[in-house]
Amino acid sequence: MSMVDDPRPPLPDWVMDAYTAIETSITETAADNSQSGVPAINRDQAVDGLCTDGELALEPDDAEYALTRLLNRGYFYVVDGELRITTPPSED
Repeated sequence: MSMVDDPRPPLPDWVMDAYTAIETSITETAADNSQSGVPAINRDQAVDGLCTDGELALEPDDAEYALTRLLNRGYFYVVDGELRITTPPSED
């Protein structure tokens, strides 16, 4: 079952905004790293990023809640404490 076919109600806009912010952070981190690994970000870095993002400015508990919802829905997965994008953006 894909996320599009999910019978559960859609996630709130602010949670999806958090996804976009984290996805961008992971993508930028991957571009900055010369390592040839899978793009990922530490969960604490993701929470800090959501709390300091000028547009989101989430409280730590809200950032944790958003991450948990996104993980439960399969937008991210965790390997060795790092968040990875389940479906990375396609390279054009």
